[in-house]
Amino acid sequence: MPQPPDPADVLVIVAHPQMEQSRVNRALQRAAVALEHRGGDAGTPRVAVRDLYALYPDYLIDVAAEQAALATAKLVVWQHPIHWYSMPPLMKLWVDEVLTYGWAYGAGGTALQGKDLWLVATTGGPEESYRPDNSNRYFFDAFLPPFEQTAALCGMRFLPPLVLHGAHRASDAEVAAHAAVYAERLGSHPNWPEMDELAACPACEVPAAERPPESAARAPTHVIEKASA
Repeated sequence: MPQPPDPADVLVIVAHPQMEQSRVNRALQRAAVALEHRGGDAGTPRVAVRDLYALYPDYLIDVAAEQAALATAKLVVWQHPIHWYSMPPLMKLWVDEVLTYGWAYGAGGTALQGKDLWLVATTGGPEESYRPDNSNRYFFDAFLPPFEQTAALCGMRFLPPLVLHGAHRASDAEVAAHAAVYAERLGSHPNWPEMDELAACPACEVPAAERPPESAARAPTHVIEKASA
C-alpha cells in the first residue's frame, strides 16, 4: 500500500480520473509537484502532492496513510474537476473513508481542527453557464455548501475556492496564468492578504442521536459493504 509522504505544511489531494486528457489539471499538478520537489525552501511551506487515481487505481484507499499525510498539514487542497456539481468518485470515497467519526469529526474527532481547506476546481461549462437564466440554473457558489459544511464539521476553515471555468476552451496563456496563481498561493500560505478577513469556522458538534454505531465509526466503506454482503 502507498506510504505517507514526508511531513508537509501543504497537502494537495489531486483527483482526476482522466488526468492525461486534462490540460488544466495537469498544469496545476505540475505546479504543485514543482513546489514539492523544492522541499520547502527557507520561509516557504513544505508541499506534498497525493494523486488519488495514481495511488489507488483499485479504489482501496489506505486510510492510515491518508490520515498520516493530513496530520501535519496546515492547508489541505482538494484539486479536481467538478463532476455532476460535486467531486469525482474516488475523491468522494476518500472523504467517506478518511474523514472518519472520532478522528475528523464528532466526539474526539479533532485531527483536522484549525486547518484550512481550499477547493481548487475546474468546470467544463463557462462561467456564464452558472446563472439562473442559463443551463446550470444557479450561480456556481450555490453548489459549494456541501464542501463548506464538510470543512465546518471537521473544524476547518473553508477558503475561497480557486475555479477555472470553461477549462476545455482555455487558451495556453490562460492555463499558464492560472497555474502561476495556484503555485504562488501554495507557496505563500498562510500569508494571503485576505486571511485576516476570513471568519473562523463555527463549531459543529454532532448530536449523540446522530452518531454512527461504534462498529462503523472507523471502518472503511469497502469493509462495511463486504461485511453486509
